[in-house]
Amino acid sequence: MTSGQDILADVRAALDSVAALDLHKTPVDVAWDGQAVTLEGEVDSIVAKKLALEAVVALPGISAIVDRLRVAAAQPQGDGEIWHDLTDALQQDTAFRECRLRGQVDGRPESVLQDPESPRGDIVCTVEDGVVTLDGEVPGLGYKRLAGVLAWWVPGTRDVVNGLAVEPEEADGADEITDAVRVALEKDPFVDASQVRVTTDGTVVTLRGLVPTESEREMAEYDAWFVFGVDKVINRIDVRA
Repeated sequence: MTSGQDILADVRAALDSVAALDLHKTPVDVAWDGQAVTLEGEVDSIVAKKLALEAVVALPGISAIVDRLRVAAAQPQGDGEIWHDLTDALQQDTAFRECRLRGQVDGRPESVLQDPESPRGDIVCTVEDGVVTLDGEVPGLGYKRLAGVLAWWVPGTRDVVNGLAVEPEEADGADEITDAVRVALEKDPFVDASQVRVTTDGTVVTLRGLVPTESEREMAEYDAWFVFGVDKVINRIDVRA
């Protein structure tokens, strides 16, 4: 039987193998309670966070992970500012015009921000210590994934817990992830989505195309990482010489 010390050693070795994770700069605390591994700390990017989780979940003997990894905010904001930016983004996006929108920040009473006569979906947004939680239900997987991307795009967001239920339930798969990544690219004003091709194998997204700058190439990759259900992104976009 594998001991707790062996499991912790395996987890630390797996984290150390993640190139995007600099454990000297941003150490990750690891704990094991006999049932689940807890990862806690602040990492540099969504890439480091997702790859760290994937490296650990692939280990034998690990059946559950408690994810307390947070992404360092490039542009810090208070919870109230994050909440207002996110709810504004949801209200302004045509996909959510018919959705009931509620929210809470800093423990204050819940506010109803949008309440259409015949709502299609009900989203509750809360923000605590830079962590955005999305609860409620939406009428399709595309809505769930888009809401999560919009939350990640808000400056100051350190993590997104996407608990939105899809009613009625939909089968999920590579095609649905591909569609969601394409939508994210199309909505990003800094990316020319027409120049980027998206394919998905399982939960691995591959991007191909030709863009004018390295920054646009990187932004396209991050858009894909922000999509719920994407575990890896292979960026084969070329930069025009």
